[in-house]
Amino acid sequence: MDAVNENYKIRPAELDDVPEIFVLIKELADYERLLDEVVATEELLEETLFGENSNAEVLLAYNANQVLGFALYFHTFSTFLGRPGIYLEDLFVREFARGKGIGEALLRRLAKCALEMEGGRLEWSVLDWNEPAISFYKKMGAVPLNEWTTFRVTGEKLKELAAL
Repeated sequence: MDAVNENYKIRPAELDDVPEIFVLIKELADYERLLDEVVATEELLEETLFGENSNAEVLLAYNANQVLGFALYFHTFSTFLGRPGIYLEDLFVREFARGKGIGEALLRRLAKCALEMEGGRLEWSVLDWNEPAISFYKKMGAVPLNEWTTFRVTGEKLKELAAL
């Protein structure tokens, strides 16, 4: 558990936090105008975040009364660097808690995690329209990779691809 300042702390999530993580995911999806795409459930999150084959981790920012935000991430590997890395899937701070350094503290904690594992990078994606996030990330020293295009295969197309 890391004390960040007198107003909040950051710690790894635990199994008992799953209901709150699920609420945060839905709040993030609502902010990103993607709430209708959330198919996760608390049961699925329990299994995928804390089950035997879990492959993602969550950091929570909280104060004495409530969770203020979260960072959900997983480990990657760079063939060019020959080192592991961290991919930040989601970073979200509740609206009332924004502007207090919580997002920065979560990002700094992830950078520390990457360095502790002798990782070579910390990376993530951001929606093109999310100017507040883009500005925040640039202020933190992140550089957009405009020469890369993200591709995704999901649902039925994923099943079709697997059948090839």
